[in-house]
Amino acid sequence: MKIRNSLKAIVARHRDNQMVRRKGRIYVINKTQKRFKARQG
Repeated sequence: MKIRNSLKAIVARHRDNQMVRRKGRIYVINKTQKRFKARQG
């Protein structure tokens, strides 16, 4: 998992990317391509 300042660029890279908010943190998850996992905050 990468910790990034800007998640918008990661979400745009793959159509299965989802931005999810959990416990005050923002995550990018992708069920098909696991390499697009990222966290902010």
